[in-house]
Amino acid sequence: MKTDLLIVLSDVEGLFDSPPGSDDAKLIDIFYPGDQQSVTFGTKSRVGMGGMESKVKAALWALQGGTSVVIANGTHPKVSGHVITDIVEGKKVGTFFSEVKPAGPTVEQQGEMARSGGRTLATLEPEQRAEIIHHLADLLTDQRDEILSANKKDLEEAEGRLAAPLLKRLSLSTSKLNSLAIGLRQIAASSQDSVGRVLRRTRIAKNLELEQVTVPIGVLLVIFESRPDCLPQVGALAIASGNGLLLKGGKEAAHSNRILHLLTQEALSIHGVKEAVQLVNTREEVEDLCRLDKMIDLIIPRGSSQLVRDIQKAAKGIPVMGHSEGICHMYVDAEASVDKASRLVRDSKCEYPAACNALETLLIHRDLLRTPLFDQIIDMLRVEQVKIHAGPKFASYLTFSPSEVKSLRTEYGDLELCIEVVDSVQEAIGHIHKYGSSHTDVIVTENEKTAEFFLQHVDSACVFWNASTRFSDGYRFGLGAEVGISTSRIHARGPVGLEGLLTTKWLLRGEDHVVSDFSEHGTLKYLHESLPVPQRNTN
Repeated sequence: MKTDLLIVLSDVEGLFDSPPGSDDAKLIDIFYPGDQQSVTFGTKSRVGMGGMESKVKAALWALQGGTSVVIANGTHPKVSGHVITDIVEGKKVGTFFSEVKPAGPTVEQQGEMARSGGRTLATLEPEQRAEIIHHLADLLTDQRDEILSANKKDLEEAEGRLAAPLLKRLSLSTSKLNSLAIGLRQIAASSQDSVGRVLRRTRIAKNLELEQVTVPIGVLLVIFESRPDCLPQVGALAIASGNGLLLKGGKEAAHSNRILHLLTQEALSIHGVKEAVQLVNTREEVEDLCRLDKMIDLIIPRGSSQLVRDIQKAAKGIPVMGHSEGICHMYVDAEASVDKASRLVRDSKCEYPAACNALETLLIHRDLLRTPLFDQIIDMLRVEQVKIHAGPKFASYLTFSPSEVKSLRTEYGDLELCIEVVDSVQEAIGHIHKYGSSHTDVIVTENEKTAEFFLQHVDSACVFWNASTRFSDGYRFGLGAEVGISTSRIHARGPVGLEGLLTTKWLLRGEDHVVSDFSEHGTLKYLHESLPVPQRNTN
C-alpha cells in the first residue's frame, strides 16, 4: 500500500485501553506495536465489521508497510473543524500508531506522577515543606552561573524573533535571582501552618464534632510565556500548599526552564517527593492539556491576554484562574495633590509598561484641565515618551489633539496611555465599570470622603487610594510571591499567593452517631455549638 497516511474512522474517539463504556477506560493517544497486551477489546462492532480489534490489526499491518495510521471518531470530532483536516494539520485527534516510543513519560503519566507526588507532599510536616523551599532558594543563588548560562542561550535564540518587552521578560539576572530567593524564603516562612489549618470547629451533638480544615486543591497546571522566573515562584507556592504541579513553559525559555525545573526537583528530592513538580516538554498543544479534566484540578495561565482567553475557551470542565485583561484606571480627582498625581501616574505607567498592573487609562476631572497639575502630568508623559490617545470627551476640549482612541477598552502594554475627562467621581466609577477589566483601579485625591466612596463603589479586585497601580502584586502585598492575579468572582481574587491554592474539607468525628437518633422521636438533639479554633502561628 503506497500511501503516507491511513485514517480509520470509527464511532468512538480512538483506541481505549479497555471497552469505552467502562468506568476506567482511557483513550490511548499514541499506540505502539508492543502495547497490544495492555489493551482489552470488547465485543464486535454493532454493524458486523469486526469492531476495534479488526481496525487495530489493519492499522498495524499498514504501519509495517510504512504508512502512518490514525484511528479517530468520524462523527463527533474532539476539535473544531473537520476531523480529517484536523488530523492532516497534526492536531491531537484520536489514536496515532507509531513504531517508535518517546524516551520520556507522556503528559498523562506526568499528570499521574504529579498527583501521587502531590499527595505525598501534602502529608509532609510543614517544616519539611519549608525546608524544600529554603533549599530551592539556596540553589537559585548557588547555581547562578549555570542558570544565567542557560538563559543566555534562550536570549541568543530569541534575538530578532521576540519583541523588546518579551525579551525583557525572558531575561534573567543576578538581581532577579536574588529577589527570587528572597521571595521563596518568604513563602517558606508563611507556609508553616497553611495545610491542615483548622478554620472552624462545631459541636454538632454530644461527642460529635465537626472541623473545617485547609487542604491542597490537587494538581495545578500552570501555563506561562517567556518568564522563566515564574517557574521557581510557582513551584515554591505549589510545594508550600502541598499541590502537585504540571508546568508548561514557552519554547522561547526552554533552556532556562529545564535547569530551573531540575533544581526544583533536586530540592524536592531531599524528602522523596521529586515527582510532585513536572515540566511538560512534549509538543503538547495547550488545548490538549486543557482536556485532561481527570488529572488537572485548576489551570493557571501566566501570559498575554490572548493566551488567557485561549485557555479559558479550551478548558472543558477545569476551572481557570486568571485575568484576560489588565485595563487599569487612575482617576485624578479635582482635589488631588499636584505632586502626588504626577508621581503616581509616572510610576503606574512608566515603571514597567508591559506589566498587567500598569496604568492604561487616566481619567482627569474636568476642573483640572489647563491647570498646573494637568500641565505637570502632560509634561512628565512627554519626557517619558508616552504616546497619548485622547478619549472622545478629552479630544473635544482640545483645539488640536493626539490621535483619538480607537477603543476605550484597550490594554496597550507599552508606553501608550488613554486620557479621558470626567465630570465627577460617579462618572469615573461608571467609566471604570463600563470599560475596565476589574483588575486594579486608583483614585488620587486629598478628600477622604471622596476616596472612601471610590474604594467602596469600584467593583474591582484591587482598589487603591493615592497609591500606584503597580502595588497590585503578590510580593508587594507580602504574599511572598504570586501564582497570578485573578479577576474571578469566586475562590481567589486579586494577587493570588499561597492561600489561593488551598481549598477545604470537613472532618467529622463521632461515636456511632446515626441521623435517625436526631429524629422527632430520637434520643439526641442538635447542639451546633461553636468551639474555639487553635490560634494560627504567625511567627
